[in-house]
Amino acid sequence: MSQPIVVTMGEPAGIGGDITLAAWANREAAGLPAFFVIDEPDRLARLAARLQLDVPIQAIEKPDDAMTVFADALPALPVDGAVLAEPGRPNPADAPKVIAAIDRAVDFCRDGRSVAMVTNPINKKLLYDAGFSAPGHTEYLERQFAGHRTAMLLEIDGLRVVPATIHVAYRKVPDILTEAELVAIGDLVLTALAKDFGCPKPKLAVAGLNPHAGEGGALGDEEDRIIAPAVARLRTSGSDVDGPFPADTLFHEAMRERYDAVLCMYHDQALIPLKTLDFDGGVNITIGLPIVRTSPDHGTAFDIAGTGNASPRSFIQAVHAAARIARARRDADG
Repeated sequence: MSQPIVVTMGEPAGIGGDITLAAWANREAAGLPAFFVIDEPDRLARLAARLQLDVPIQAIEKPDDAMTVFADALPALPVDGAVLAEPGRPNPADAPKVIAAIDRAVDFCRDGRSVAMVTNPINKKLLYDAGFSAPGHTEYLERQFAGHRTAMLLEIDGLRVVPATIHVAYRKVPDILTEAELVAIGDLVLTALAKDFGCPKPKLAVAGLNPHAGEGGALGDEEDRIIAPAVARLRTSGSDVDGPFPADTLFHEAMRERYDAVLCMYHDQALIPLKTLDFDGGVNITIGLPIVRTSPDHGTAFDIAGTGNASPRSFIQAVHAAARIARARRDADG
């Protein structure tokens, strides 16, 4: 790649720094492309020493510098001011720096100075108190790009899932689901599968909401009233879409071979099978944006921050996914 991937600091009291440092330390074995992190260089140097990782930190002034620095040191574009948090101990004063790192990463991707962004996990409560009004990264990024509808796609080797509803109480899900909403998300997923994931004729499975996909209406009518009509509308364009399927039989090995992604009805319906199959390897991908954004599929993990026990595998997979999608879009654009 001619330009680097930009990595955001995330919550500095969490494991974002740990996994970023560990990934760079394994860059050659993992075959990682060049990336840089928006963070405080001195903080990263202290953290590397604490983790006993041989990771030199090199402050850079602009994204381009990362291309020459990455082989020998982890490039760090400094945040504005010192980071006050310690591992496992968040400091509210750091919240504006966390938000600013996200905003700068978006700007770098907008103007082509970075090919993609990888976001480290955030502490939403602290950010809410600092004026971060979105439920999470996905919604926040959607607001940066007016007119672009987004969705959260999660991926491991052999499974992609998209929750139709994300950060809402389960009891509210049946009231939020609509036929039009499912069609809009389904179209978004099909477009992303073709454009970003190399599926020229994507196959999309759709999960039911109720046990046994409603059992013909005996266990709920959302399948007949909302989900099946949405599937029928998605098929009218010639797309390969099937369902609604009972969720309890949708994720076994033989079934997973039949589709490229699953549209799920709520958060845990999508994430439980994915995290059960591969807890450390999941990647969160925002589809629908004009820029590429991925993230490791886990939280801040305050309890193990600074201990060396955090696995960098999800972060490494997120970097690879970002590079792969960026290449796919570049190739599609000629």
